[in-house]
Amino acid sequence: MSQHWNANLYDASHDFVAKFGEGIFSWLQPKVGEHILDLGCGTGDLTPKIQATGAKVLGVDSSAEMIATAKAKFPTIEFQQADARNLPFSNEFDAIFSNAVLHWVSEKEKAIASMYQSLKKGGRIVVEFGGKDNIQQIWTALKMALQKRGYAENANISFWYYPSIGEYATLLEQQGFRVVRAEHFDRPTPLKGENGLKDWLLMFCEIFFTGISAIEKEAILEEIERVLKPTHFVDGQWVADYKRIRVMAVK
Repeated sequence: MSQHWNANLYDASHDFVAKFGEGIFSWLQPKVGEHILDLGCGTGDLTPKIQATGAKVLGVDSSAEMIATAKAKFPTIEFQQADARNLPFSNEFDAIFSNAVLHWVSEKEKAIASMYQSLKKGGRIVVEFGGKDNIQQIWTALKMALQKRGYAENANISFWYYPSIGEYATLLEQQGFRVVRAEHFDRPTPLKGENGLKDWLLMFCEIFFTGISAIEKEAILEEIERVLKPTHFVDGQWVADYKRIRVMAVK
């Protein structure tokens, strides 16, 4: 099973992904003339920031729809479709930048090997994604609502990868990277509008509703809202319980 991406919904309701990505951008510190890969660029909102520093940048994403939108929005930047597990590059980049992507790649060893292969010697990765216990309360509420209605198979779908620093650093070191900086932190994330939680679930959890009717899906979404409202609806706004891992490592 794979996640389908709705580029229009992503841009309309989830631009916070790119905005929060500006924090990790401060770790990248691109230099003029560097060749940088924006891995999992989505609709491209952070890619121009890299280009604006004078670096040469290539944005890649596994979603054809995301790449098409990125090309339309930023026609002067190069984008191409590529899979993080099998990047078609060798010793090509000075740095790889990746924001909110690698928790979608369950075959993490393949992604790490692919990044390592794509970098020049001495090149660096600067990555941020969901860390240990990310969205734990949302995921628990979703799973319980599915199980309650007899959708055990849907509830047991597992494809996110949320590691601790120790786990991910070990995998990087096993591949040959030297980890030079790492953080694991809470980042409560406001979601847009009164339907913010529903929109988030429809954007990022579509796979869990495979084979479920529209009526049942709406009932499940409403139940999740009821369960989470006391803890995740703050001052008139839905807030997601994000926990992030941020890592810099050198080849």
